[in-house]
Amino acid sequence: MDDSRLWSFEQSLWTEGPDNYREKVDPEVVMVLPRPPFVLRGSEAIDAVADTPVWNAAELSERRVSRPQEGLIVIGYHVHAQRDGEAYEAHCTSTIRRLEHEVWRVVQHQQSPVLAKAVANG
Repeated sequence: MDDSRLWSFEQSLWTEGPDNYREKVDPEVVMVLPRPPFVLRGSEAIDAVADTPVWNAAELSERRVSRPQEGLIVIGYHVHAQRDGEAYEAHCTSTIRRLEHEVWRVVQHQQSPVLAKAVANG
């Protein structure tokens, strides 16, 4: 998966609905989300994400990509997502594996919400 397709794949998980999650997230996924029970696995993780309202827009910045072996991609990024006057920012990681030619699934995802902005020294 080239970088352009990779980032479109990840962004779609923020801006498209539950059917998209179920298609792109592996049944063996492990997720760490910023709400109880925090650490989720498998269908519990997929259901938790699928039950969240879809974001209208998600900007992914500070993008990092690692390909430690064939068929395995690890990414890190900052997300700024918005919907209906609500905003969310977090630093995230995802691990995506190839099941077969052009079939990829998320096997790990983690979000660390931005708790405070750095204050510039005056």
